[in-house]
Amino acid sequence: MTPVHVYAQRRARLAASLGPNALAIIPTAPTHLRNRDSEYPYRGDSYFLYLTGFDEPNAYLLIDAQGHTTLFCQPRDESREIWDGIRLGPERAPQALGIDAAFSIEQLDEQLPLLLANQQTVCWPFATHEGLGQRIEKWLGVVRQKVRLGVRCPDQQRDLCALLDDMRLIKDDHELDIMRQAARISAQAHLRVMRTCAETLNQGLACHEYLLEAELLHEFRRHGSSGPAYGNIVAAGANACILHYRADQTVIRSGDLVLVDAGCELQGYASDITRTFPANGRFTDAQRAVYDVVCAAQEASVQATRAGARFNDPHDAAVKVLAQGLLDLGLLNTNAHGHVEDVIANKHYSRFYMHRTSHWLGLDVHDCGSYTEAGQEPPHNSRILQSGMVLTLEPGLYIRPAADIPEPFWNMGIRIEDDAVVQPQGCELITRDVPVNAREIEAWMANA
Repeated sequence: MTPVHVYAQRRARLAASLGPNALAIIPTAPTHLRNRDSEYPYRGDSYFLYLTGFDEPNAYLLIDAQGHTTLFCQPRDESREIWDGIRLGPERAPQALGIDAAFSIEQLDEQLPLLLANQQTVCWPFATHEGLGQRIEKWLGVVRQKVRLGVRCPDQQRDLCALLDDMRLIKDDHELDIMRQAARISAQAHLRVMRTCAETLNQGLACHEYLLEAELLHEFRRHGSSGPAYGNIVAAGANACILHYRADQTVIRSGDLVLVDAGCELQGYASDITRTFPANGRFTDAQRAVYDVVCAAQEASVQATRAGARFNDPHDAAVKVLAQGLLDLGLLNTNAHGHVEDVIANKHYSRFYMHRTSHWLGLDVHDCGSYTEAGQEPPHNSRILQSGMVLTLEPGLYIRPAADIPEPFWNMGIRIEDDAVVQPQGCELITRDVPVNAREIEAWMANA
């Protein structure tokens, strides 16, 4: 678990960036009903978790410009704790979380106007919590009623997301340690899925997509993960050409490719791995040809990822390899589409590759943080990569049946994705405990 002092340091950094006479208000996420009176498993707001590590619902964190922190949380309640679990409570919160003061959440409406009085700016995460803006206006309304008594009401509001996004974009050592462990767990899950698929087919048994998803979930949980960081994708054959396909009833056939995009969440942090493998452990010639193009595209993106490079550089590097590969495979041709520069300029590749190569990764699988540099104009405003940023590298090709596509390539979806920590001279791929090279994948599956 992350030490308490790490959260205190983050709160202090945020306080220092608020400016004079400012108060930051950060709520956690609400609970959500799944159906009738059953709730989804609770997961706190990422900004709130980043600053506190506190994972109970119905809580607010307040930070002023002097760094004074106040928590509002659920009070101890024996009757509710019998049903829902032990609560920390405001009495124990200061020592447990390293904050200055704590109140019952039931006192929020009473205390907030007092804390907002004589502040100049109120900072809160815009457009992230339904109804928060109206609630802040209500608290400000109470403060305004005291203006004639000499109380100052904040006259400025500031989006807290901008400040916290830049903080969260560069991971500290504690975050990176957690993300490396999450990556190791997810890699083991992918290895387990590959082997299970080959074993099941070798035994002449039916192998459904949901069986492989079950193996993922088992491996995630048995190593202490809270579960998937996002909806698992387990897609056999033609299903792999559906980008956000979810594991379903499809029976995996011996000659299929299987695309698995899955990663666990550990202590709130996401991992994100995609591997594509032959269900029976052996690529066909056509599958291998396309796979090698995607693999080469990912390697090009890896080589383009380093501190000082631009966020778009890995994507541009991957697209160049994919475009040339599509020409070499005959899926595009020079008569109709020109040479590689024309394919890129006219986006002819987008028929087969329609998504970006990267996204930020952290407490959210599509983590916060701008992809552009402030004050710079497009197309030269892509974000400059810095050490400690974490992003995915995930090129792919998706080939649907069509009259102009040779049949051996039909219904082929291939994506390869790894998680990369930006470093001064390159990047650290923290998800390579599961192989990428086609021969290594075949060798692993052959051991089944």
